[in-house]
Amino acid sequence: MESNESSNSLDWAKQAYALLKEKQELEKQELEKQELEKQELEKQDQPKLGDFDEEFTWSAMILASQGKKVNQISIDEIDWLSRLKRGLEDTRKGFVTELLDKLGDDPLTPDTLDDLETLLLRADAGIDATDKVMNSLRKKLNEEVVAGDEALNFLKQQLLHILDKPILDSGDKLLVPKKNKLNIWLIVGVNGVGKTTTIGKLAHLAVKSNFKTLIAAADTFRAAAVEQLTIWGARSNVDVISNQSKNADPAAVVFDSINSALKRDTELLLVDTAGRLQNKNNLMDELSKIRKIIDKKVPNANVESLLVLDASQGQNGLKQAQGFAKSADLTGAIITKLDGSSRGGVSLAVSLEVNLPIRFIGAGESIRDLRPFNSFQFIEALLADR
Repeated sequence: MESNESSNSLDWAKQAYALLKEKQELEKQELEKQELEKQELEKQDQPKLGDFDEEFTWSAMILASQGKKVNQISIDEIDWLSRLKRGLEDTRKGFVTELLDKLGDDPLTPDTLDDLETLLLRADAGIDATDKVMNSLRKKLNEEVVAGDEALNFLKQQLLHILDKPILDSGDKLLVPKKNKLNIWLIVGVNGVGKTTTIGKLAHLAVKSNFKTLIAAADTFRAAAVEQLTIWGARSNVDVISNQSKNADPAAVVFDSINSALKRDTELLLVDTAGRLQNKNNLMDELSKIRKIIDKKVPNANVESLLVLDASQGQNGLKQAQGFAKSADLTGAIITKLDGSSRGGVSLAVSLEVNLPIRFIGAGESIRDLRPFNSFQFIEALLADR
């Protein structure tokens, strides 16, 4: 009897050992798989020097135009400009190709101006921006004969002025966290515009620039928002402060995040906010509560409120900007999804009609496809003739 019990115990132990061994092997394989995926992502995130082609020479020309010396350029800069130009391809196809065909080498005519007006509106530049540009061009045409290439350069100047004015008015040509102090960037916008993805990419940019960074998952009303942020945070080795309970108080998450940021000497705290509640007032009340927490706990922090807009939404994006600007104390905009959109002109409408400086633009799915906005590069990419 004892022998049978002993035999059964031994069999049980052997089965337990075999199962645990198998479990350990599966966990090991999973870790190895995750490590390989991480390495693959890191490889993808490294820019590569492509061929010496038109794309490279165009990118190099843009950098040279900005005063860069030949020994000062990087593969990263060339890579970004190439991707920006590709990202604006759909807008350019519907706007620039037709425009250049109409301009050609001939002088500007009233008919050409009418066509240009239609093209600007089609690219969702907005009525105000289009009127401003057209009035300037018509005035110039009334004063002198304007050749096609001269008209194109004049158009570039007008568009640059529209984009640059709110940036210059803000006093900061480039939005960068202040070193050795807490900067809090509230990322706002409706669901679906790429808000969570944008925060992940901003975290990547910040870490690459050697800022101590933390993410607050304060969009507690959207399922999977915390999980998505956690994945993005892991890709940049940035911790995410969250509350896993259902419909947790966003202001409480921000409160906890500020405490963590202060303990860690964090320089940039990125706050994901709710994209939609039961109604617009609820959403704005939530943002107001968050601002009160920040003002009370860290009154000396540098606070930015950045609106994420999906370029493909065109005029709907403009309406979102106008709505948030009234209630959310916005300080800037981030334009996402420029790739695959024919409505890149919405950046002009946001700049002129909402007087909102564009701070970052996104033109792709990669973690590297979000960069600080440079108006000169943007207009050159938008109006590239090939």
